[in-house]
Amino acid sequence: MCVRSLTLALAGAALLAPALPATPAHPHPGPRPPARPAPAPAPGPGTGTARGTAPLPRAVAPSVRRGAPHAVSRGHRGAAPSGPAREDAETPVRATDLLARMRDCDPVSSGRYRPDAGAPADIPVCGTSDAVFWKADLDIDCDGRPGEHCNADTDPHFTDATAYTGPDGRPLDAERLPYVVVPEPSEIWDHREHGIGGGSVAAVVYEDRVGYAVVGDVGPRDLIGEASYAAAESLGIDTDPRAGGAASGVSYIVFKDSRAEPIDDPAAAVAAGERLARRFADGG
Repeated sequence: MCVRSLTLALAGAALLAPALPATPAHPHPGPRPPARPAPAPAPGPGTGTARGTAPLPRAVAPSVRRGAPHAVSRGHRGAAPSGPAREDAETPVRATDLLARMRDCDPVSSGRYRPDAGAPADIPVCGTSDAVFWKADLDIDCDGRPGEHCNADTDPHFTDATAYTGPDGRPLDAERLPYVVVPEPSEIWDHREHGIGGGSVAAVVYEDRVGYAVVGDVGPRDLIGEASYAAAESLGIDTDPRAGGAASGVSYIVFKDSRAEPIDDPAAAVAAGERLARRFADGG
């Protein structure tokens, strides 16, 4: 009897108590922007060899790979966004924005280069206040550390040295590191007079793709248009060192007084390249 009375009393009290409003749920936070990569550590000095007719300090046989047939693989290409270039750091620089800046050529070379041995010398090196650039073919440079795809068996002109080396003094790895080749200094043009050397940052454009690389090797003094296995791969170009590459349509932009540190870290080239390419596309 006491238990039943107590139950009725509690029920009555519940009916008389005021109703409390429901606590609103906290809104779900939106996604955070991706963290930017930390800067890579600075490299030590490196020395290397020229791949042209006159050797640099550590002599190595010059490359005679030029004039081979080109087989181009288109790869998978994404559509470029429309509208003007955006300045925020999260938006990649478009190929069209870089190519638009390259329409006018103010030559900085005294003469012109050949894309291959025996071809006409019709390629000037052009310049702006912050970069030099040229348009040529792309021959595959497999020199440096031997690997699965770059070695004496896959490339008849292979040499296990590059003009510039990593912080550990070892040659660069063409299979892993996107790098471009500049001609040996000559009366035609001397890249050193424009603040360009080993580790200088470059943007390479092919069709609607933009890849970032470093200056990693030196080639013959009268030829231009060569990049590493990894650079070709990043652009969707056939990487076969014997018959791969692109016959034409490749644009090279090298930024003055720039350096990826360390030289053999692809992420360092991308981080610096995206920033410098955006500044170049925006007119400096």
